[in-house]
Amino acid sequence: MERGQTTTAPPPPRAQPAAAPPRTEREATKRPPVVRTVVIVVVAIAVLAALIAAVRYFAYASSHETTDDAKIDANQIQVTSKITERVDRVLVDTNQYVHKGQLLIQLDDRDERARLENALATRNAYRAQENAAQANVALTRDEQAAQNQQSRGAIESAQAGVASAGEQAQAAQQQVGVASAGVADAEAQLRAAQSAVPGALQNLRKAQADLARTSSLVSTGDIARSQLDSARAAEKAASSNYAQTEANVGAAQANVSSARQKLAAQASTASGASSSIGTSQGNVVTAQGKLAESASPNRVAAQQASAQAAGAQVATAQTSVNLAQNDLSYTQIRSPIDGYVGQKSVDIGQTVAPGTPLLTIVPVRDVYITANYKETQLGRIRVGQPVDINVDAYSGVKFHGYVDNISPASQNTFSLVPAQNASGNFVKVTQRLPVRIRFIEPDARYALRPGMSVETSIKVK
Repeated sequence: MERGQTTTAPPPPRAQPAAAPPRTEREATKRPPVVRTVVIVVVAIAVLAALIAAVRYFAYASSHETTDDAKIDANQIQVTSKITERVDRVLVDTNQYVHKGQLLIQLDDRDERARLENALATRNAYRAQENAAQANVALTRDEQAAQNQQSRGAIESAQAGVASAGEQAQAAQQQVGVASAGVADAEAQLRAAQSAVPGALQNLRKAQADLARTSSLVSTGDIARSQLDSARAAEKAASSNYAQTEANVGAAQANVSSARQKLAAQASTASGASSSIGTSQGNVVTAQGKLAESASPNRVAAQQASAQAAGAQVATAQTSVNLAQNDLSYTQIRSPIDGYVGQKSVDIGQTVAPGTPLLTIVPVRDVYITANYKETQLGRIRVGQPVDINVDAYSGVKFHGYVDNISPASQNTFSLVPAQNASGNFVKVTQRLPVRIRFIEPDARYALRPGMSVETSIKVK
């Protein structure tokens, strides 16, 4: 190309876009930033929720004592008979709902009705007696006037008897003096007879001593045997003399006793005569008393008291009527509470005795929970603490209650054969104690039946 000649250069070629480098496997697995953020947030929330749940669980567990060894209980009522009678009708069946006062069993009441009629008849008879006693009150007023007149005549007769008794007493007193002199004479004879006794006794003793000494000498041959016969005769004479003096004393004592009896008889006669004065005077007083009695207004009061006594008999008979009415009412056995018939053990025609269980009524409202807690859990449990309750039959439904009371001993203590741990073979077993829990206004939509399994959690702090 010549100098100075200009040429037009061709335009540079258009730049081609650079080809994207190939993506590696790691870059291919990377998510966009937004997705990654969402995943992180979700994971964080899940972890946080798990931590919160764990914290709440441990906080709940540390403040509650929980057990699943619990069930619903109720004070079941056993229906019994109060009398011995035959069953006429059974009006309910097992599992039937009954109301308080509903007739359950009808017993044969023919005997009870007969006893009631007899008691009513007896009461009516006593009422008739009461009416008769009331009528006697008027009759007594009429008799009172006639008896007053009779009593006045008896007073005059008794006063005449007093004068006659005085004369008889004076004569009897004179005979007492004569009998008294006879006693003095008999006593003098007794003293004389008694004074002869010591001498006779002394002679007897001397004769006995002589007889003994003579017998001894005769046995040795010192004296003749004829002297022994004399000594024996002397001893018999002394003994006879002593016996005679004793007999004299006895006779004298008998005379004294006889004289004294005569004196006592005369004194008694005199006393009787004197007492006849008192008797006659007493007759006067008696007659005067009868007059006062017949004239007393208390006679009417006494008849009125008799009428009241008859009224008391009417009251007693009325008590028998009431008892018969009670026995008649006992032939109708009624339900004492609202509930279900849980067990029936009675049939028509059966003869029941007092105290024999016939039906069991299970209440529907007054139920509670018996929770058996381990002894290691009872340290913080107190009466009145709130309780969360889960009933197995109603999953997800929360019930609430409170601790009503705690058993005074473990279940093993009340068992028929309680454990007797010897020192050589002792194995420690954690015991359980029943805790009674009451519901706080249970939901009426959920029936709580005795025997249902529950789980209880007592808030202890």
